[in-house]
Amino acid sequence: MFKIAFIAHDRKKDEMVNFVVAYEHVFKGHQLYSTGTTGTRIMEQTTLNIHRFMSGPLGGDQQIGAMVAQDEMDLIIFLRDPLMAQPHEPDISALLRLCDVQGIPLATNVATAEILVKALDRGDFGWRELVHKYKPGVATGEAE
Repeated sequence: MFKIAFIAHDRKKDEMVNFVVAYEHVFKGHQLYSTGTTGTRIMEQTTLNIHRFMSGPLGGDQQIGAMVAQDEMDLIIFLRDPLMAQPHEPDISALLRLCDVQGIPLATNVATAEILVKALDRGDFGWRELVHKYKPGVATGEAE
């Protein structure tokens, strides 16, 4: 079971909902997270249960970023709107940087998201299982 986050800017929310509906069978059985409105919209159209954080501009991106910083997120699908300025752009940049630092797969468009979800469905995320297995304090029960 992997932890997957969904984030979508306003003009990308319909695209995100359609994507998740199309791959609902892949997302079932995983722990799902999202920013506020995106998660609500997905849950209205699917049977998926999603832990919703605050909306992105109110700190939701940062809440997901905190999970990334602790290496507690396995995949992020973040459908960004590159043609619209975002008031919380520094938070977005920080999240992208954290994903690069921690090696967390991040899709920022549907084409890349589809490749990652198909890899997830094939079982190509086994390397993340190893990360969890050998994470200090997890396998032995000892704190770092």
